[in-house]
Amino acid sequence: MSTQNKTQSAGSTATAAAVTVYPILFAISIVHMLNDTMQSTVSALFPILREELSLSYSQIGLIALAMNLTSSVLQPLVGRFSDVRPMPFILPFGVCFTLVGIIMLAISPHYGLILTAVTAIGIGSAIFHPESSRVAYLAAGPRRGLAQSIFQVGGNIGSSLGPIMTAVLFVHIGQFGVIWFSFAALVAIAIQIYVARWYKAQQLMPRPVVKPRAVGAAGSAAIRREGHLTQKQIVWAVVILVFLVISKNVYMASMTSYYTFYLIHDYGVSVSQSQWFLFAFLGAAAVGTFLGGPMADRFGRRNIIWFSILGTAPFSIMLPFSNLFWSGVMAVLGGFILSSAFSIIVVYAQELMPGKIGLISGLFFGLAFGIGGLGSAVLGTIADVTSIAFIMKLCAFLPLLGILAIWLPKDAKVQGLA
Repeated sequence: MSTQNKTQSAGSTATAAAVTVYPILFAISIVHMLNDTMQSTVSALFPILREELSLSYSQIGLIALAMNLTSSVLQPLVGRFSDVRPMPFILPFGVCFTLVGIIMLAISPHYGLILTAVTAIGIGSAIFHPESSRVAYLAAGPRRGLAQSIFQVGGNIGSSLGPIMTAVLFVHIGQFGVIWFSFAALVAIAIQIYVARWYKAQQLMPRPVVKPRAVGAAGSAAIRREGHLTQKQIVWAVVILVFLVISKNVYMASMTSYYTFYLIHDYGVSVSQSQWFLFAFLGAAAVGTFLGGPMADRFGRRNIIWFSILGTAPFSIMLPFSNLFWSGVMAVLGGFILSSAFSIIVVYAQELMPGKIGLISGLFFGLAFGIGGLGSAVLGTIADVTSIAFIMKLCAFLPLLGILAIWLPKDAKVQGLA
């Protein structure tokens, strides 16, 4: 096949559907929920593992790092490869790695084996996210913000279930209770087979091209004129988005990994009670994720990105200086506002670099996972030599980086590229 034909073939898979295909969007959202529910069993086990295996905060952070760094490194590679050669049936195959990791996590008696188990879960996640995000793009029709939010909210709901699992399951059953989530993996595999068949059918169908795109240097110049953005402006915008993702995910890592320890140590609550506070934070984040997409479709991607990151700062800063009740309120409000950003950042980046949907999806999902894992490890090390309260106060100021959004190009210029 010639280079031009390959380009046209790859480009056809990135062409959005004429209408929004809700059954597919809800299907991948459900799988995202199941995938992140299984992932959340790792952080949900932290209090149990720390007690049973006498782990330090640094070792807890390394568990998160092993899972998230694996996913972070692999996701851009999977996404880049799928831009050239889309792989529908890699979707169910990826969940098989997660299934193996869940079974290993349930029965691993040693720290080293736990690291191996979470690495397998990280591989499954790395395969899942780029291709599933591409499916969301294909099924979005004209509502890309809404489609990405539907996809993302499943993951947020799954993540929010982790604290409940600790409170009602792992506290009573222990580590082996994770084995029940192997059934979730089997359900996810079945749904992914259905999604993969739809995805494969889209590749075989001739799809209308909304905007003809020229190939080569002349074509790239034409695209830049149409969108009124130079290559330097596009690169600068992506760099800003990367910093925004870093600020968001390091703060999220501080909350998901250490907020429960903070509540236990500084407020004297039980393990079960602390998990309900974390559930409230993550549940609010799920609602924020779902509403972020439609709000961006209505009020503009740049405006919602700005509001989401910077708007979290007042609540994150007040949280470590509040009493128990108001700490919970600040967590809920901060989680709701902060999580409306990520799905919009992904869509905004996809429109900055059309034709590289897999690469962008893999890069930003991978970055989110990597920064989250690295943040957990670094924060755990700092907590061992300082205190959990110091970590909460340190991370409280990260959302102030949202001010960087002022330098993002306006939506009209970015959407001229897509």
